[in-house]
Amino acid sequence: MIRCQFEVYEAWVSVCCSRLDPKTLRVEAIRDLGPQFVDNPHEMIGQDGAYSICLNGETLWFFGDTLIGHRVPGESLWYPGGHPVGPYDMSGKGSIKHMINNTGLVLRDKTGRHGLKSYRYICDDRGNIRPLIPLLADEHRDEIRIWCLDGCRFEDMVYLYFTKVSMLESGLFPVNFEVLGSGLAVGNKKLWQFERVVYDGSSLLWKQNEPRFGAAVLVDPKEEWIYVYGVHQDAAKVQRCYLARVRPNQIENREKYTYLSSPEPRWSPHISEAVSIMHGMPTEMSVSFNPYLGCYLAVHSLDLTGKIVGRTAPEPWGPWSEPVVFHTVIAHREKPLPYPPLIYAGKEHPELSEAGGKIIYVTYVEFEEYFPHLIEVSLT
Repeated sequence: MIRCQFEVYEAWVSVCCSRLDPKTLRVEAIRDLGPQFVDNPHEMIGQDGAYSICLNGETLWFFGDTLIGHRVPGESLWYPGGHPVGPYDMSGKGSIKHMINNTGLVLRDKTGRHGLKSYRYICDDRGNIRPLIPLLADEHRDEIRIWCLDGCRFEDMVYLYFTKVSMLESGLFPVNFEVLGSGLAVGNKKLWQFERVVYDGSSLLWKQNEPRFGAAVLVDPKEEWIYVYGVHQDAAKVQRCYLARVRPNQIENREKYTYLSSPEPRWSPHISEAVSIMHGMPTEMSVSFNPYLGCYLAVHSLDLTGKIVGRTAPEPWGPWSEPVVFHTVIAHREKPLPYPPLIYAGKEHPELSEAGGKIIYVTYVEFEEYFPHLIEVSLT
């Protein structure tokens, strides 16, 4: 089991922060640009996740569950006919023609200033949106889903981290699941065909009791290291973040990853020695270097509070500041639903930023709206 040494880390933060001098993270203004990809030619009526991975002049956006069909006015996507969808594939249920458990598009927009308008979905030979990482023969669509995490590109090769989940019959929300672990798939950007990397006979590089590495990926400017962030829930049900690193030419080799084991920093080949660097994020987040701030910026949803927050650090491993609230999402519903508001998947898309990172673009997902929702954040 991984170690939880957050108290040691917090002490290190308090000492180090006294000698740091990046710009203070403050929000000047927020502009709501609304749900994205709504106007599309594929009858796509909802998707979540929304990681963005830089290509050569374009960006690959990687999504989780994607729904094809039409929406019934006044009816929740998750309660067709008034009944919760439960764990099952939604294809053919109510107004849903098809559910795809992960998809992608190529975006050509260079900024989020006017919303995201110039894109094309990755499709099959018939022009239909298709999964980037298909289910395997032994993964039944009513039981297993492959959901998006972050990724990176080197030359023509694209690497996508993913999480594998098992669907549950019941729970707090209309769709419930447990995480089985996370893995890595590799493909060529010309064909968009991805195959999972196998380790020890499994396509999961990290198992259920280990951090779900791939929650965020940061490639250093010299491309000497890839930093891979992973999230794991501890015994107190607190979501904690851990950090691994690997050389780009060894990204497919699970044995070559090392884990931050001390904030000096020190790196260990043993995942059991990994230490937590921050907490309060769901599985998804982003980490990038922000030139305007002069430091690294992490963006994530703050648990399930509806708050989208940012943290700063002088190095990829920290010390990470306390969260600063960028935006609080207020869910507007026509009528009450039998589950609490669910706002998640907060992350920045640094390739869209302006003025050296003074203006950044962030997406989140509200479960009923179920589109990546874009906000523009202007920093002071």
